[in-house]
Amino acid sequence: MRLDIPEHKILVHEVRLPILWGDMDVLGHVNNTVYFRYMEQARVSWIQAISGTVQSDTEGPVIANTFCNFYRPLVYPGDVVVKLYVGSPGRTSIDTYVTIEREDEPGAPYAAGGATLVWVSMKDGRPLPLPAPIRALEGQAPALPGNEPPPALPPR
Repeated sequence: MRLDIPEHKILVHEVRLPILWGDMDVLGHVNNTVYFRYMEQARVSWIQAISGTVQSDTEGPVIANTFCNFYRPLVYPGDVVVKLYVGSPGRTSIDTYVTIEREDEPGAPYAAGGATLVWVSMKDGRPLPLPAPIRALEGQAPALPGNEPPPALPPR
């Protein structure tokens, strides 16, 4: 089953990561599990960039679901550019979407996926309101890494 990434989303973060020799599997391409690590690193570095930390002793994000569509195999050597997009945040969750491309082939996605982040209490695992920097995305168009004008998100 292929899950589609919505057309209407906002680019909020971008990270470059090396393709490591050890990322490849016996078939000579990056193992499918590594794509999920690329997506995770984009989410983690975005949250750190906007809030200073991924989680505290009292609260942090958990993944409610995740998916990845594989278009073409990545191979060593090289670097990937992982672009992180978000949909409009809810009260306790936000949908994130990712495209993965080679740095030497801009605009040609090798994979795309996403995850729903839910903010929870570390004490009891119950959902909590999203932190202010993430909630601030509601109704706003954050700055993009580049000169592209950000699209407006539709109301939830």
